[in-house]
Amino acid sequence: MRDRMGAEEARIAADSIEEGKRLVRVQSGGLSLADRLSEHLHRLTWRTPLHSLRLKGRHPLKLMAVPEDPVLGDIERGHALLGGVLDWRGEERGVESIDFARPDWSTGFADHLHSFAWLRDLSTVATRAQGAPIAEYLMGRWLDAFAETVDAVAWRPDLWGRRILFWTAHAPLILSSDDLVYRSRVLNTMARGARHLDRGADKAPPGVARIAAWCGVIAAGLLLAGGDPRQAFGEAGLARALDTGLFPDGGVIARSPAVQLDAVMLLTMMREVYDARGLAFPEQFQTRLQRMISALLGVMHGDRALSSWQGSGPETPERIAAVIEASGVRTRPLRQAGDWGYQRLAAAQAVLVMDAAPPPIARAIEGGCASTLAFEFSDGAQRIVVNCGGARATVAQVPASLAHGLRTTAAHSTMTLGDSNSTAIHADGTLGRGVAEVELSRQESDAASRIEASHDGYVRRYGFTHRRQLLLTGDGRELRGEDALLPEGRKRQAGSTVFALRFHLGDGVEAMVTAESGQAILRLEDGALWQFRCRGGMLAIEESLWIDGTGRPVATQQLVVTGETPAGGAHVSWAFKRAL
Repeated sequence: MRDRMGAEEARIAADSIEEGKRLVRVQSGGLSLADRLSEHLHRLTWRTPLHSLRLKGRHPLKLMAVPEDPVLGDIERGHALLGGVLDWRGEERGVESIDFARPDWSTGFADHLHSFAWLRDLSTVATRAQGAPIAEYLMGRWLDAFAETVDAVAWRPDLWGRRILFWTAHAPLILSSDDLVYRSRVLNTMARGARHLDRGADKAPPGVARIAAWCGVIAAGLLLAGGDPRQAFGEAGLARALDTGLFPDGGVIARSPAVQLDAVMLLTMMREVYDARGLAFPEQFQTRLQRMISALLGVMHGDRALSSWQGSGPETPERIAAVIEASGVRTRPLRQAGDWGYQRLAAAQAVLVMDAAPPPIARAIEGGCASTLAFEFSDGAQRIVVNCGGARATVAQVPASLAHGLRTTAAHSTMTLGDSNSTAIHADGTLGRGVAEVELSRQESDAASRIEASHDGYVRRYGFTHRRQLLLTGDGRELRGEDALLPEGRKRQAGSTVFALRFHLGDGVEAMVTAESGQAILRLEDGALWQFRCRGGMLAIEESLWIDGTGRPVATQQLVVTGETPAGGAHVSWAFKRAL
């Protein structure tokens, strides 16, 4: 793989927060009126009669180049395809039994099938001779169903964008046939899909879907004969999609690490398209990619996998490493993603990641989670405190009710009040009222790093602000914290309200309550011992679960500190300290 290592750019302004409190809000950017008028004129000049003639066949349909797919696929899924089975997170269909006229699969399986992302898996394990018959068979079935029929799912702009990227990167698998009619159908359908994207890319939801759609426009412009006039139009569209789909610090508006990884993968594939044509990757996109990688590294643990936020799981270290390596970017983790909303503390081999922002807005992601002020904590490769995670990344065998439960505040390592969520989760899955503002301050020194944050998610219902303080010592051997419920607003509950402070423990962490009240010993898989102690509530050990990198639930434990909150509020102090 070509080495594109470059000098790391100066730390961006987002990687700093002035001492004192700061209001953090989740919002996406937009275009000014001048920008919109300029872009409208650009579209009018681009869609000329000459360009229409080109699209209608004045140039022979052929690929100008075949870019590399810089990321290896899933070996297990690839071998399954060689065996005649298409698998997506435990949901399987026989290749020969796939009937596009009668879809009987989940949304996730449909996206995987229609995007042709499975070509990556197939090409990873198969020679052209082995893989082409399978790829061409599924391609033929897809063309029969959708080449001339615009379908709401198959013709979604984001799927067309991904499809063009995968069709061109894996052209040897889908265009090896000697059947000229078949080859012409593939290329003509690709050209028609590109014209569909010209009109509809901006109709995709903001975020990674719109980014994918505009990547498809550029890829078609650079790789299909006669499409060069589309390049500038596509680059302007992708720039807009990145402006509205990313925060200034490089995090996606969905606030999901898994979606962040996907966005990085799309831009990495996009750069390969430019490489295939011998063109430089535009600097504006390279700068965005640099920031995106820094933000992604900021939510990773010592095991080189992701922390679990907004429905994503840890993913597998191998896949994450493959995408980052393919990006060619070398940078440091972003410690303070004030816009994206994640704070990172690191000392020695200890890493803490905290959610310090409201949940994402509904149009940015389906299945958002009520996780504000939750944190994850690891010691080297061992995760000590985690969130259950994986609401949007579970295997097909996980019941929908459990996946819904993974979105709740109780499934995250933070405090719940009145057995309710800090942000309401409606029956239809949408997020309701709750956290609107988060206040944050952060101080760092050689001796310790400290975060203090608070949210207003319980003010409207119970009349309390939740404030959390975290302090990680400079040697990484002790994490101290305090959770407080402070009276605020006009609402006052009659009597006391029950609270629960949860610390979900990582896979392989065994907890044992000691004879002394409010204390427990945690034994890690590598033999290390950590001591937990708390004051201000009753400590108990309960069952929990964690969704691993493959989307499967793993039985774990959780420390639960419970108590009641009188009108004057409540305080719980606690600490994790390495004993051995």
